[in-house]
Amino acid sequence: MNPGYATAEQRTRTSHRISFEDAAARIAAARTFAELIDSGLIDSRALGIERRTASGTAFVNARHAYRTLARIVHPDAAGAARREPATAAFARLSALYHERGVDGHVKPERTRWTARPLFAEGDIAELFEDGDLLLKIARDPADNDLMAAEANALRRLNTHGRPGFRAYAPRLTRSFSYHGRTVNVLTRQRGFRDLATATDRGLPDLVWIWRRLLAGLGWAHRAGVVHGAVFEEHVLIDPRVRGLVLIDWCYATPVGARPRALIARHEHRYPFEVPAGQPVTAATDLHLATSLMKRLFGTDMPLPLRRFADGCLYDAPRMRPQNAWRLLAEFDELVPPRYRI
Repeated sequence: MNPGYATAEQRTRTSHRISFEDAAARIAAARTFAELIDSGLIDSRALGIERRTASGTAFVNARHAYRTLARIVHPDAAGAARREPATAAFARLSALYHERGVDGHVKPERTRWTARPLFAEGDIAELFEDGDLLLKIARDPADNDLMAAEANALRRLNTHGRPGFRAYAPRLTRSFSYHGRTVNVLTRQRGFRDLATATDRGLPDLVWIWRRLLAGLGWAHRAGVVHGAVFEEHVLIDPRVRGLVLIDWCYATPVGARPRALIARHEHRYPFEVPAGQPVTAATDLHLATSLMKRLFGTDMPLPLRRFADGCLYDAPRMRPQNAWRLLAEFDELVPPRYRI
């Protein structure tokens, strides 16, 4: 059944509807609008969006499907008790619908990235410059699921994270598929460098970097997202404004989910639960972030901070801190007030 383009049509007579919970879950699971309405995620007959041509061939009209689903998950229809999940579901549904093309892909005029200069090469993708945006293109279609994970994580941060902390992650402006490869369009972080290349760091810099890292991770965890790959190349800083941005959310998962993948060259740096394929939590990110800061400090790490770090690096996740913001408060007790900026 194609998500629909037919000349003559008659609506299938049915008044059945799926629940808000089912609709929201299926919208969250879909990578494209075509997948949502044409892959079994949504029962088109039960929803009442199936139509038939004069010859009896069944199809789904995309606009009608969108409007029907929108009536179910719109925040005004879902009620006050469901306002937060409804807002997220409605935003996701709208994004899927407006990113669709005839076959669920983006329209040609939105894919002129091939003429853009190459900005950087990441683990699984290449990034191209487009003014204040970066076009992140999966290098291999086999990694589309990781690109989708990044898009889902950034959407979740935008809809569920505290607005005042949004500067800790890039903003996703849209995500689409082009010739079988997922493209994420992200805001560009001008003036920032990653920690792998920003080597001119003294003790005051390392302290504010650690503080910002805990603040940003706490924001993500409160929104229900584990970053899953807190390494030097995934942390951008701008010392002029003491700004920090966590990038490359391709390895992100919901809190309590199992990791999707790990980066082979960093395998020895992950806490036990990641290579073991066990559920990841805030404790996973805190282990990764603490290991990162120990590498940055090297042998110059003051003893109080070294003891603090050791308490975050136990093998068993339950033995580690579970709350980044609470850990930040403990960290601030160890550093002079002039560093708490």
